[in-house]
Amino acid sequence: MQRRPTARATARRIDRSEVSGRRWVIGSLVGCAALWAASEVFADAHDPVTISHGYTNFGELKYGPDQVLDYVNPDAPQGGEFSQWAQGNFDSFNLYTRQGVAAALSTIGYESLLISTADDPYGSYCYLCTTIEYPESRDWVIFNLRDDVMFWDGTFMDAEDIKFSFELPLEQGITEYRAVYSEFVDSVEVLDTHRIRFNFSDTAPRRDVVTWVGGTSAWSKDWFVANEVRLDQTSDAPFMGTGPYRLDSVDIGRQIVYRKDPDWWATDLPINQGRNNFETLRVEYFADSGAAFEGFKAGIYTFRNENSSLQWATGYDFPARQNGWVRVEELPDGSIGTGQGFVFNMNREKFQDRRVREAITYMVNFEWMNETLFYGLYERPESFWDNSDLKATGVPSPEEIAILQPLVDEGLLDAAILTDEAVVAPVSTTVDRPLDRASLRAASALLDEAGWIAGADGLRRKDGEVLSVTFLERSPQFDRIINPIVENLSRLGVQAVLDRVDNAQYVERVRGGQFDIVNASLGQDYEPGQGLAQFFGSAAADDSSRNPMRLKLPAADRLIEVIVGAETLEELTVATRALDRVLRAERFWIPQWQKGVHTVAYFDIFEFKEVPPLALSPIDNWWFNAERAEELRAAGVLR
Repeated sequence: MQRRPTARATARRIDRSEVSGRRWVIGSLVGCAALWAASEVFADAHDPVTISHGYTNFGELKYGPDQVLDYVNPDAPQGGEFSQWAQGNFDSFNLYTRQGVAAALSTIGYESLLISTADDPYGSYCYLCTTIEYPESRDWVIFNLRDDVMFWDGTFMDAEDIKFSFELPLEQGITEYRAVYSEFVDSVEVLDTHRIRFNFSDTAPRRDVVTWVGGTSAWSKDWFVANEVRLDQTSDAPFMGTGPYRLDSVDIGRQIVYRKDPDWWATDLPINQGRNNFETLRVEYFADSGAAFEGFKAGIYTFRNENSSLQWATGYDFPARQNGWVRVEELPDGSIGTGQGFVFNMNREKFQDRRVREAITYMVNFEWMNETLFYGLYERPESFWDNSDLKATGVPSPEEIAILQPLVDEGLLDAAILTDEAVVAPVSTTVDRPLDRASLRAASALLDEAGWIAGADGLRRKDGEVLSVTFLERSPQFDRIINPIVENLSRLGVQAVLDRVDNAQYVERVRGGQFDIVNASLGQDYEPGQGLAQFFGSAAADDSSRNPMRLKLPAADRLIEVIVGAETLEELTVATRALDRVLRAERFWIPQWQKGVHTVAYFDIFEFKEVPPLALSPIDNWWFNAERAEELRAAGVLR
């Protein structure tokens, strides 16, 4: 077998002095831009108003009006199929409710007022609008809408649709969203058919407001009303949208096919040249990654973003690869780390003692895992902002201390936060076996100190209760990872088990907080703002899909307010580092693993110009090689 190269290449770090603008998270993950051309007019002598094709809080936007994106091929051929896999099952196309399990790519057909590019981490650009207008105070924003945006049913989008689409999540959306954003808009005014104004409350964070309302997706008000559809209920089809792809066929729980709308209104926009090139997008569902890998080898689907180090290192020696029909590549990844890790359910009394959480962390021997299980492919996450200068390092800077000191003075933080280095996971020097004896001694001391004392049977008890830990999981792929941790915890005197359940049960138990420890990805973006309250804020902690650990930390709430109120890039950076430092010190998160490249495998029927730094999105900017696909079909490789 040909030896695979390792995936330890260092991700390219975004130089914040060279980029400007904002958020890859606005709109869809495949969103790009209509572009910037700004001038200022004056409502009166005291309130300058900017009219622009885009928005950024810092610096200048990358693109000008009517530019084609740098990372696409504007002459890419159209047609063909892109297919991928998903795990488990689904029973709904509504991602905006806690009911049911949403289908993969269920929002692929929705477009938003502002969208962003995969190479400008701070910029937002007009898409469903032609221009935006906002005063220096950002007390309001006006979107001048395009008059040619058409829904799939042939009706045209107008300002009433946007008003409806914005207000619906605030009325029927998930609790965590309503808890964070419900008080930020005083009113929404339809000024005319294609002109809408959002008036912000005094409490709305001014740095976030334009891009927040700019993320509004366009749904048809008439369709919702006529079909009596609610946002808080499951839906057997996507909502009426305006996007390039619409549902073509579905086999519930097994397969989904989306097809490009032949009448898509935005086909000829300069911003869309070289994008959305495939005729169909197909998703095949499998029970687990192992079954999905066998399906890939058999040509059932054609693209795989490999997340198993075992498969990556040992599994790609099969005929289609040997014959050159399948390509295996490590593509650059310059994005912020995913923040992947195990998280504790902080509502469980036993985990409310930091010493217990730290002791369990000691039993995860990443260095042994990486050497033995991961073939040296990974590095360990350290921060929720890895690969950026928002990451806290070393001891706090004087600027960080200035932010943290009041929280220490009020008793919200321990004084050690002012002098200690930023917390990282314990490093083991034992790589030949899962259990590091030094780590075992350190963990034992912590549990003894916390009052969990080992009895004659070896189990640790406090007030007659046995210290037990259950890892909730849905993927068999994690068995080989979690089982050694379970064994280590048993040696510590902790009654530990792995509870692997089906996808539907997993989703419901996580939503309902019925678990001890679960996987989570807590990675953030380059311009953190009010969205942090959904990940780390107290207000929505008991009903938040983004805060599975149920974190309720007053110091974090206060630091989020500081971040939201930051007016300069320097202020934002310092405050984010302070928050990162405080969150990591709480030890509610056991960092797992990450790599600095995308490890992908695909049948040799796709081409692309380059991988942009902030996102790998083949659906958005790759294209289909029909001639090569025909060769593979003739060879019996593709189904």
